[in-house]
Amino acid sequence: MPTLNKMRSALAGAMGRGSGSPPDSTLPDLRRFRAALTAYFALDGFVFAGWVVRIPAIKEQTHASPSALGLALLGVSAGAVLTMVLTGRLCARFGHQPVTVGAGFLLALSVALPPLTHSALALGLVLLVFGAAYGGISVAMNSAAVDVVAALRRPVMPSFHAAFSLGGMLGAGLGGLVAGHLSPARHLTLLMLVALAVAALGARPLLRCSVPTAERAGAGPREDAPGMTGRAGRLVAVLGLIALCTAYGEGALADWSALHLSDDLGAGAGLAAMGYSVFAGAMTVGRASGTALLERLGPGRTLIAGGALASFGMLLGSLAPSVWLALGGFVLTGLGLANVFPIAIGRAGALAGPQGVAAASTFGYGGILLGPVAIGFLADWFSLTTALLTVAVLAAFASVVAWATRHAVLPEGT
Repeated sequence: MPTLNKMRSALAGAMGRGSGSPPDSTLPDLRRFRAALTAYFALDGFVFAGWVVRIPAIKEQTHASPSALGLALLGVSAGAVLTMVLTGRLCARFGHQPVTVGAGFLLALSVALPPLTHSALALGLVLLVFGAAYGGISVAMNSAAVDVVAALRRPVMPSFHAAFSLGGMLGAGLGGLVAGHLSPARHLTLLMLVALAVAALGARPLLRCSVPTAERAGAGPREDAPGMTGRAGRLVAVLGLIALCTAYGEGALADWSALHLSDDLGAGAGLAAMGYSVFAGAMTVGRASGTALLERLGPGRTLIAGGALASFGMLLGSLAPSVWLALGGFVLTGLGLANVFPIAIGRAGALAGPQGVAAASTFGYGGILLGPVAIGFLADWFSLTTALLTVAVLAAFASVVAWATRHAVLPEGT
């Protein structure tokens, strides 16, 4: 296996302290692998957004109150959290690639299940399956992306998350276009077929291209990545908290932006669906420029300013008296939140290796999944407008925490 041995040697050098990029012999595999993995990130966002823009219709179909809908959405959270706990072990045993592919097919199939339900209880049960697939693919994809970042020796993690946001923007945009013409069952069935096709096309390069992990490449553990113990564990917990606070906003806007625009501001079904679409579009733009931004400003300034901008944008999005001002607020929120999660994942990996990546990812996706549930209860107790203000509060809190711990958690000079 001379080619694999060359790749192992190249990656071992790439993950050391020296500079440089992988030699030409490794680039074809890396390019194919990166392209396929990017497609799976986009698939994840596309499917998730296609589901969330039909939540108002599913709510009517199941006759669920805001709190009952919040409990049903807890099925996504529960399924995802349980799967995230197991996904690390599955990846260790079978590899990141097979787990990513398997979860991708399950995600595609499960998105067609919610329109088949007619009660909040049934909806919650099928969302357990959807959540299991979502949690599994999220952890497996990010683990594989960390290997690509290490091989390329560039902060390209935002580009993968940009693909997720682009998929979300397309899924929400197409969902808005068909919302007035197709039933949720027909729409999500078509979405399932498209997702299965993308998963099938990306499966072969993901399974066949070899991008070994640091351990298999012979790089050994980093000197500054002692694991999830002592000081490193505490710092990773801080990064996880920052990720959770900001990811909370992403989950809240995914599940509740359409209802806020339709119920509070009187927008029609198509215009209401644009709420998540413009938010995801802004996230895409922010993440597409994330690598250049990180190289220019550093992770510290990018993270602190991002949290502050998101807080301001969500205040506007929640309190605006018109649909268009609210949409403008969602754009600012998306730009602000865009790179916070990728920064948290990258820094956690630098501080504590793969264990840090797993811990910060679980915190972050926990925020995405638990946010909608909290918004549902707060909307029932107070109002949806008041509930969405918590997004602004937590984004501001994340910015303050990042500023207060910048010297310990973030690289010097940032």
